[in-house]
Amino acid sequence: MKGITSDQGRQTLEQFKMEAANEVGVNLKNGYNGDLTSREAGSVGGQMVKKMIDAYKSGNVR
Repeated sequence: MKGITSDQGRQTLEQFKMEAANEVGVNLKNGYNGDLTSREAGSVGGQMVKKMIDAYKSGNVR
């Protein structure tokens, strides 16, 4: 989250990440998540990207 400069931006991204993790069935917790496998972490990131692409295609991008 290096590029996110506002607290609101960080909170929004964190909420987005938690929603994506929930959708793919990964038990993500606040703070350190070093116990996740690479596959689990990758599935969360992949779900986030998929949702961003879908939002862009449907015109729901600000």
